[in-house]
Amino acid sequence: MFKAPQPESPELKYRLMIPDGYEAAADTRFPLVLFLHGAGERGADNRRQLIHGAAQFSKPEHRKKYACFVAAPQCPSGRWWSDSLEPVMELLKQLQTEYRIDSGRIYVTGLSMGGFGTFELTTRYPDVFAAAAPICGGGDPTKAKTIATLPLWVFHGDADRVVPVGFSRSMIKAIEEAGGKPKYTEYPGVGHDAWTATYADPEFHEWLFAQKKAQ
Repeated sequence: MFKAPQPESPELKYRLMIPDGYEAAADTRFPLVLFLHGAGERGADNRRQLIHGAAQFSKPEHRKKYACFVAAPQCPSGRWWSDSLEPVMELLKQLQTEYRIDSGRIYVTGLSMGGFGTFELTTRYPDVFAAAAPICGGGDPTKAKTIATLPLWVFHGDADRVVPVGFSRSMIKAIEEAGGKPKYTEYPGVGHDAWTATYADPEFHEWLFAQKKAQ
């Protein structure tokens, strides 16, 4: 379902899922989900970024209910999403030029390193996204004001030993103190893998695709 562009970009490798029925719906613009993988999936094979989480969006029942693009870039080895956000934004611009994408329904979600990347991307470019869902990540609480009005749903396991839950808690607290009303789910007894339960939850997908950026 996720196809690699031809020829592949030397700047940022990525996979793209195109909505079912895209060609037939000539007058329709579709939402796009930007998926940011974790540190273990970095590289240049343009495959590993699909190991965790992204496949949920390609299930037939999901594609039927939520026709959307899903862009899954791969962060190069030895780098972090915070080092690669400009190429990610260039990718979004490129896709919006090539495809009929609804600019009011661009979403970003990511896990672990990608959860940090989700917070970083939205605080740097708060006007681009209609909603964000960082999973087992964290961010800079001093930048919370920039995303106080952005629809957010943050997820973390309270037994996470890789990225302590305090990272998400501190962001939630800072966003609330800045006047925001983020949603927050903390899974009791769950370790680092907070993404499996999140991406399998129909309520999460209903919430995500219901968000639309004010024009």
